[in-house]
Amino acid sequence: MAVETKFVVVRKGEEKMTFANKKEADAYDKMLDMAEAFTDWLLQQQPDMGESQAETLGLLMADQKDAVQHILRTSKLPTVAASASKSGAVSDQDASEQADEPATKKVRAVKAA
Repeated sequence: MAVETKFVVVRKGEEKMTFANKKEADAYDKMLDMAEAFTDWLLQQQPDMGESQAETLGLLMADQKDAVQHILRTSKLPTVAASASKSGAVSDQDASEQADEPATKKVRAVKAA
C-alpha cells in the first residue's frame, strides 16, 4: 500500500485545489489572498461593479501579478518574452530586464553611397 501526502487549499470550507507539494499549495493560497484583496479593493472603488465581475478581475490580476507589477513600474505592457519567462526559470530582475528589451530587433534600410 502506497502512502501519498497531498496538500489541499481550503477557502470558506470549500476545497479549492489539491497539490503534491507544500510550496505550490502555499503559492496558490497566497494568490487567492491577493485575489481577495483585489476583489475587495475593486468593490470599494467601483461599488456598482458586480461581485462576480470583481472576483473575476481580482483573480486575473492576482494570477498575472508579474505583468501587473511590470505595468505599474514601467507604464508599458510586458513583452511576450517576459511573459514566457513567468515559468520561474528567470529571476524577477532578469525578467524585468528582458521585458525592457524589444522582442525583435528592427532592421533599418541603409542607402548605399
